[in-house]
Amino acid sequence: MSGVFDGVMLAAAVSGLAVVGPLALLVPVTGGSPWSWPVLAFLFALCVAVCVLVSRPRMVVYNITVEQFRPLVAEVVSSLDPKARWAGESAALPDRGFQLHIEGNGALRTVSIVNVGERSSAEGWGEFTRRLRRAVRGLRVRRSPWGALFACLGCGLLVAATCLAIAPSWLPSALTGVPAQRPAARPSAAPTAVPPPVPPAPPGATDASLRRSVGA
Repeated sequence: MSGVFDGVMLAAAVSGLAVVGPLALLVPVTGGSPWSWPVLAFLFALCVAVCVLVSRPRMVVYNITVEQFRPLVAEVVSSLDPKARWAGESAALPDRGFQLHIEGNGALRTVSIVNVGERSSAEGWGEFTRRLRRAVRGLRVRRSPWGALFACLGCGLLVAATCLAIAPSWLPSALTGVPAQRPAARPSAAPTAVPPPVPPAPPGATDASLRRSVGA
């Protein structure tokens, strides 16, 4: 695929991290405006567009090594320009007006063909990419072990994000960041009024005197 599409897909993959990271830090600066998130999203898209435009034209091929890919590129280059000259992993095509360089990442099995000419011909580079696409379709390589690993990691992150967004009650508060809600305590009954204790009768007092004192 083209380097532009590869860059856009990479930006879409890290957009979630950008939203919860640097863009979230800029939200207080906007003053809580309803247009804050659309403006920040536009700013992120603008940064991605600038990075894509200033990068050199390139083609990216996944799941292949430089050793497997170089003979195919040499075949396409020789058919496109018989006067092409090779120097290591770089080739100059004088009749087509551009130069290319093969960059590989052995661990991830990814190869990039970069247009390194200062004054490159857009027509020559476009014809080279079209022929390279047709040639790559007939190439057969073994499956990459990284594909299943990245797929499992992606599914795990999606499940974890969904669980944290829903925040069910069975998740501990340490993971969700939300304090566990305790059941509301039942209101206690009002205390029953207790009459004050009757003072003891003084010594020598009789029942009649007590009754008289009460009646008085």
